[in-house]
Amino acid sequence: MDSDSPVSFSLSQRVVHWVTALLVSFNLLFSDGMEQWNRAMRRTGSATADQIASANIHAYVGIAILILVALRLVLRFKSGVPVAPPEEPAIFRLGAKLAHALLYLLLIAMPFTGIGAYYFGNGAAGGLHADVLKVLLWIVIVAHVFGALVHQFYWKTDVLRRMTVG
Repeated sequence: MDSDSPVSFSLSQRVVHWVTALLVSFNLLFSDGMEQWNRAMRRTGSATADQIASANIHAYVGIAILILVALRLVLRFKSGVPVAPPEEPAIFRLGAKLAHALLYLLLIAMPFTGIGAYYFGNGAAGGLHADVLKVLLWIVIVAHVFGALVHQFYWKTDVLRRMTVG
């Protein structure tokens, strides 16, 4: 084990992780308001006050996610991260590193493409945001959760504990 590596994630890292997870879940599961606004704007060029409010909530949550991801990266570089447990095979360690990198990339790209679509009217950014990146994000999130469960129940490591109670 690297002597500079922490044994667990810091409290601030854990809080930022779970708040980000909640906000990402909210925007993935409750994107109807943005979709209704988008349909109304394409059809008539205007939207109702409720549609605008719902779209704004989606946009503000996306911007909050972007800020939290930036904070999370700062905390990651400042505090470090625990090393992978020895029970995890090398190929899975590599897969986990790639999945985490892709997750960070998606959590940065999603808000930027959403901003491009919503605030600047860039249809290509909107298509990339809703049709490509959203699907990739779902896949990576499912893999991330599955990986945590494999650690907990198959390899019986403390990976899940390090991101929950420390």
